[in-house]
This record gives sequence, structure tokens and C-alpha cells, in this order.
Amino acid sequence: MPGGGTSRSLLDPIPAHRTAGIEVLRAADGEAELALETPASLTNVIGSLHSGGLIALIDAAGLAAMIATAEDADAFQRVVPLGAVASLEFLAPARGRLVATCRLDDQARQALRPVLSGDSARARLTTRAEVVDAVGELVCRGRFDWSVRRT
Repeated sequence: MPGGGTSRSLLDPIPAHRTAGIEVLRAADGEAELALETPASLTNVIGSLHSGGLIALIDAAGLAAMIATAEDADAFQRVVPLGAVASLEFLAPARGRLVATCRLDDQARQALRPVLSGDSARARLTTRAEVVDAVGELVCRGRFDWSVRRT
């Protein structure tokens, strides 16, 4: 999915992603890179992106990476991914322009492939993402366990 066009179109309807201003920079071959400019309305008491904003960014990175495994735009239609468990590790204040990256590992790709092809109705998989600030400092690491189903 060169350029992440499909990832963009499928992420846009999610209110949390729109509210945070998450932008898909790149999404292809099971990898995604997303960014956001820390909105003042989503900061915490120290002026850093609130944990809710960070979890939305890590959620979006995992979702975009999953979408980016689809062979064509229609393969992800009627696929519903829902986060089942999430964990975040906060490493530094998350301020300014933040970039999240997620790359599906082989196990996640293998779990997702039969759902995308229509050979299976359900899968469970894990995504991991990292968030860096404008100077490249790692500010957050996160993991999402997903329940994915085809409707």
C-alpha cells in the first residue's frame, strides 16, 4: 500500500485519531509510520502528550501496520480489529512532533493473513510500536493485543 492511502482512509473515521490529529506518513508491507503535533488540548500537567493521546497514537500505528499487510484496498473491508490488552512504557515527556512506528512481526503477519484472505473469521495478534520526539528520543513504547474478526 504505497503511501499509506488505504491506511489513511480507514483511520480517518476513528474519532480518537482525528481528535489527536494523527497523520499517516507511510504504510506499506506491514509497516507503518505515523505522526502528530502534540495538541495543547491533549496535554497533561507537565505539558506533555497525555497518556490517552499516546495510547491513541500507538493504537493507530498498530492498526495502520495491519491495514498495510492487505494486498489490495478491499482486503481490509469488513475486518474489525479491536484492542484486547494494551500496555505502555513512558520513557520521557512526549512533546512537539511525535512519530510512531510499528512493524508487524512474522507471527502477527501469519495470524492476520487468513483473516485478510477470507480463509478464517478470527485472529489474535500483537503489535508493538515506539514513539520518538522531534530529536529522535524514545518517549514511549507500547504493545497492543488485538482480536481481529471478519464480519
